[in-house]
Amino acid sequence: MIVSKSIDLGRSTLTIETGRLARQADGAVTIRYGDTMVLVTVVAETESKADIDFFPLSVEYREKTYAAGKIPGGFFKREGRPSEKEILSARLIDRPIRPLFPDAFKSETQVIATVISVDKDNDADVLAAIGASAALCISDIPFYGPIASVRVGKIADELVLNPKISELDTCRLEFVVSGTEDSIVMVEGEAREISEKEMLEAIEFAHQNIKTIINLQKELIDEVGVEKRALEPVLLPEEIKNQIDKTARHSFSEKITIQEKKERRKAIKELNETVIGAYQEEHEELIPLINEYLYLIEKEETRRMMLTKGARLDGRKEDEIRPITCEVSYLPRTHGSALFTRGQTQSLGTTTLGTKIDEQLIDALEGESYKSYMLHYNFPPFCTGEVKPIRGTSRREIGHGNLAERALKPLIPKEENFPYTIRIVSDVLESNGSSSMATVCSGSLSLMDAGVPIRSNVAGIAMGLIKEDDQIMVLSDILGDEDHLGDMDFKVAGTREGITAIQMDIKIKGISFEILEKALDRARVGRLHILDIMDQTLAEPRKEISSYAPRIVTVQIPVEKIGAIIGPGGKTIKKIIEETGVKIDIDDDGKTVIASEDIKRVEQAKKIILSMAKDPEIGDYFQGVVKKITNFGAFVEIVPGKEGMVHISELDLARTNKVTDVVNVGDKIDVLVKRIDPEGKIALSRKDYLRKNTAPENQ
Repeated sequence: MIVSKSIDLGRSTLTIETGRLARQADGAVTIRYGDTMVLVTVVAETESKADIDFFPLSVEYREKTYAAGKIPGGFFKREGRPSEKEILSARLIDRPIRPLFPDAFKSETQVIATVISVDKDNDADVLAAIGASAALCISDIPFYGPIASVRVGKIADELVLNPKISELDTCRLEFVVSGTEDSIVMVEGEAREISEKEMLEAIEFAHQNIKTIINLQKELIDEVGVEKRALEPVLLPEEIKNQIDKTARHSFSEKITIQEKKERRKAIKELNETVIGAYQEEHEELIPLINEYLYLIEKEETRRMMLTKGARLDGRKEDEIRPITCEVSYLPRTHGSALFTRGQTQSLGTTTLGTKIDEQLIDALEGESYKSYMLHYNFPPFCTGEVKPIRGTSRREIGHGNLAERALKPLIPKEENFPYTIRIVSDVLESNGSSSMATVCSGSLSLMDAGVPIRSNVAGIAMGLIKEDDQIMVLSDILGDEDHLGDMDFKVAGTREGITAIQMDIKIKGISFEILEKALDRARVGRLHILDIMDQTLAEPRKEISSYAPRIVTVQIPVEKIGAIIGPGGKTIKKIIEETGVKIDIDDDGKTVIASEDIKRVEQAKKIILSMAKDPEIGDYFQGVVKKITNFGAFVEIVPGKEGMVHISELDLARTNKVTDVVNVGDKIDVLVKRIDPEGKIALSRKDYLRKNTAPENQ
């Protein structure tokens, strides 16, 4: 049975359909907005994995190039491993749905979103998130939905639902917001230094539209009417729970008061091993359940301590920020570097300045584009004191790097003011909470150290939440364990003027706007505190870029001269590059970028290019190279690709009997333009140059 539901939403129609495609999946929907369509399928194994202590959910988001009428590039001509865009989109789906599965549900579950049509106006990522919720809700898989996601933009002073891709560059803010009917479960996005009030207004606007989409899903669910599969949780016997409570709960309440992370984790690990050891022989089959219960005790005792005593794991007050130190110019040969340390979280940020040749080519469904600013985040296992295999860049690294990149993006100067490709790298050397926000801080300082003209520093802070019924504790600058055992991870980055990026994930079914407002206010206070410390280290960019960075000069040449400067097969421009040792990039509009670490070489190449772009005029001076000798004169290349002839009578002040008496092939000689005939042939004179420069007033 095909069931389809539609609603007018924003500037287009949203349609959800099921029953036509992928009917062997547990749940499958197509979702359409404009001419963008996504197929979302969900499948869960029937057998539960009782021996694991996590929910085995995987989410994939894949774009088919045929969706945009394209054939994949490369040798194989088929889609390959997921791009960064696909990974980030998968995370946007995963993060809001993951907390909404029952704790007892341990069956391996897979969500696959496949982009099958794109109109280049509407991004498919929020559609895929809606589709994931709808597909789960009409399946027999247990799920506390529905939820919905929308993108919100602000163009001028107007909030816009699902702005077009072409409009995103003009938006003052761009957020993806996910929520249930009652509350918000995820926020992620960037902004151009907006206020906390503006951000809340945007989230409230998003939530009103989320409710509309949820109502549409409810209509679909009611008509499909699938019964959810029964859950048969395997429970730890009450007598064993009581024994563990009696022998270990008090010890947990003592261990969690150890403020140093390594010592605390070691003590808790030893306590866990002792408890498990007591049941290893007689109840080996219950060990996974015992592990879960021990984690639950640790979580309960930690939260109880924090809510009843107001004490955090490291002894801080709820709004207190860990000690911060900042260093710049830490690495001697990088273009810019900064070491930012906050408690036990440390990021080494570096900025490297490149040329236009170093830009990243982005081959997206919407078309090709070039990226001249990028931030890469690395999270090696040693930063948490662990041993793990390194198998390429993880999804987490891509997600955290993207957040930090967006946080700094509004401050990055425009290309016409600073024609460099900018790459920031954050190597996380220690991690105990919010390494992505430490990356924002180290990245900001490294930009200033590199002499990139940003207006101000950017700082980031992560907020947490402990909520039990009406008891609420909002935490500033959370630790890793406070994130792990708490209910919210809310990252806010910005300047003194306002917010530049946010990311919020929660582990409960939702939070109220009152909690959001309180967290935002605390985040603003914390951000200003961090900025004060950063500004004491370096408050404005260096006046000069590093001596190791390339020097870049931009010149404008007439479009009709581009061909002459490039030459047949690139011969002319290759020669200029070979002679001067610079990098040259010429745009179709004649904008020419010349770069080298040696400014003298840049000026040399600039002089050559400008002389080539300029039509010679009578009286112009050139230092040329003799290319050919004849009986009647010498042919001299005055600029690459352009020659003139010096007649034998114009070679010297005295009479010249033989051309080779004065010049030979390869000689550099100074000449003046004597005459240009209607066909463009240039007559040069060395004699006129000598006469002019040996006159009495020049001696």
